[in-house]
Amino acid sequence: MLDVRNLRKIYTGRNRNVEALRNLTFHIGAGELVCLVGPSGCGKTTLLKCMAGLLVPTDGEVLLDGRPVDGPPPGMAVVFQEYGRSLFAWMNVRDNVALPLRRKKLGKARTRELVDHALDVVGLADAHQAYPWQLSGGMQQRVAIARAVAFEPKVLLMDEPFAAVDAQTRAELEDLIRQLWRELGVTVLFVTHDIDEAVYLGQRTVILSKSPTVVREDLAIDLPDERDQLHTRSSPRFAELRAHVYEQIQLAKHHSGDTDTEPVDRTPGSAPAPALQKTQP
Repeated sequence: MLDVRNLRKIYTGRNRNVEALRNLTFHIGAGELVCLVGPSGCGKTTLLKCMAGLLVPTDGEVLLDGRPVDGPPPGMAVVFQEYGRSLFAWMNVRDNVALPLRRKKLGKARTRELVDHALDVVGLADAHQAYPWQLSGGMQQRVAIARAVAFEPKVLLMDEPFAAVDAQTRAELEDLIRQLWRELGVTVLFVTHDIDEAVYLGQRTVILSKSPTVVREDLAIDLPDERDQLHTRSSPRFAELRAHVYEQIQLAKHHSGDTDTEPVDRTPGSAPAPALQKTQP
């Protein structure tokens, strides 16, 4: 569904050029939920903007369902970290969710149906007349997610969407994303800086190097498909995977894309991963 091929991004300034992404390649199959994690400042948001057609790469390409992305694709929706800035304070919840549907010109009845369904699946059916400023941070982010769901995307990109909410709300939203992913069959790329979140949510975790960024490892997350915050996070395998990702990110902080190290592929069907340490860092 999504192919990132030899992606490179250089920011050109008055006095110097900064290479943010270097020869970055990975793929996401249809219906997969993949998390992307790496050191702070490694270019995760730059990558996501290139994939969403919001930023033109210096070299390489992004393909959505085999077609080059050269602008915001009609089959893709994005949920950003700063949910407060993506919602319009003078519009109620219903109007915020319905806003992107204006482009589709679906008619009032179909628009109402999509908005009602989206609000229902994120648990905001009773808050449709409220305004964003009347809602908690977690509820505002649910509005942003509902807006993406109502758009009926093939691909959902999420840029650290839970970074600004409290731990309890974050756990609830993580479970909501997995629920929506299963029910809607949408392809999800979830960008996060939280290691636990990257292991808990995804079927795979793509680990990036520090800038200039390459893929350091593509790790299969072999946890049971049915997950919950209590049992999954307390399992020995979760601890092993978390420790491995943590170790890779610590190594990534000292090795950027200018090293000769080849990226490690741990996707299903590849060579098995080495035994992971059972001690959490």
